[in-house]
Amino acid sequence: MSAERVAVDLAEGVLTLTLNRPEKRNAIDQPMVDALLQQLDRADLDQDVRVIAVRGAGKDFCAGADLAELLASADQPAERNARSAARLGLVFERMREIPKPVVALVHGRALAGGCGLATACDLVLAHPEAVFGYPEIQRGFVPAMVLAMLRRAVGEKLAFDLVATGRTMTAAEAAQAGLISRVLDGTRFEAAALEFLGALARTSGSAMALLKRQVYALDGMGFRDAIRLGAEVNALARSTPDFKAAVARFLEKAGG
Repeated sequence: MSAERVAVDLAEGVLTLTLNRPEKRNAIDQPMVDALLQQLDRADLDQDVRVIAVRGAGKDFCAGADLAELLASADQPAERNARSAARLGLVFERMREIPKPVVALVHGRALAGGCGLATACDLVLAHPEAVFGYPEIQRGFVPAMVLAMLRRAVGEKLAFDLVATGRTMTAAEAAQAGLISRVLDGTRFEAAALEFLGALARTSGSAMALLKRQVYALDGMGFRDAIRLGAEVNALARSTPDFKAAVARFLEKAGG
């Protein structure tokens, strides 16, 4: 498995995708992008997959794009480089489109495109010693695609600050800013992450799919339209077998 760009494991409904270039701090190259897209497509269709977890092998989550690959592309036609960038953008899109939660488990450094990959996930669980940042400006580059997610996550002013200065944030700072979801206990990070993923995998798949679709559909939507969308989702949720069974069990227990 060491030769694979993304190592794969499926257990108890959780598909774990491990970025597998520890000697390169899990730098993202085109083979890794292709592997991620392949596994996301698999996860979308596989009924045994309830949750997708993304993590990094070795000491870091991901240090960003493979700089050697980027430098080699510098003299390529703009159209070719745009197609290459769009492949990574497709990873971000697929993560949002899949009706199953995608969770980043971040330890060590999550920088540049690696921080973008974490930001693209629905949830981000971090080790207290994790570090987040977008240092592309320090290399004359622009975190262009991830800005679409970063600005939504932390707001315009902080997003500009982060990408214009390239400064890094601790896990605690990232949580306070809204960039990540939770900081887990560092002494039992693995166990706590497994508990979280397991609990998520046991939730209603239909409810999760509706919830995820609504969360991202609200982007740019006015208040009235958002309420109307909520009414539609409410009606759909009432008709699912998961809802009917869960409420029946609750009422039976309450009555007893």
